[in-house]
Amino acid sequence: MAFLTDLEFMKDFITGNRVPIVGAELNRQQVEQYLVEVLGYEKSAVEVDRTLAFTAAGDPWTSKLDLVVSVGETPIMVIKCAAGSLGSREKEAVSAARIAFDAPVPVAVVSDGSTALVFDTLTRKQIGEGLNAIPTPARATELAATPAEPLDAKNMDRARIVFRSYDSMNVNK
Repeated sequence: MAFLTDLEFMKDFITGNRVPIVGAELNRQQVEQYLVEVLGYEKSAVEVDRTLAFTAAGDPWTSKLDLVVSVGETPIMVIKCAAGSLGSREKEAVSAARIAFDAPVPVAVVSDGSTALVFDTLTRKQIGEGLNAIPTPARATELAATPAEPLDAKNMDRARIVFRSYDSMNVNK
């Protein structure tokens, strides 16, 4: 078992903060670089480790979202970075995108840094595969122009329970 002092650290591409290299951290760094260097997002448009706190089935839950991409003040994409099977993380990512803000953000992404699965948050359907399927800033601006309606209480509760169920299985979060 590695103790915190035994871990290697690196500089986060977006924040410049020192972060331990555990779990999917290397994958997240690849996604951060792709967003900025290939797709053209400004670093300021990408939020790292956004806190997500809520109550599900009467129990408080706090977690962090790997990446949230915004256009101006409007969040348009939640990205889950995974070290393993992307398919096993799709419900977690979509649920996070549904509950993280007052209304669902349009896009949820799961990526291992080499490829990605892209989902329409409202329909929960896969709309693309591969890093090139992640919306560009121009497409993100189009998505931001049509805000979604907030989820009703029943759907919000369900999405919170789904997210908590998957998030509780994460190691090194």
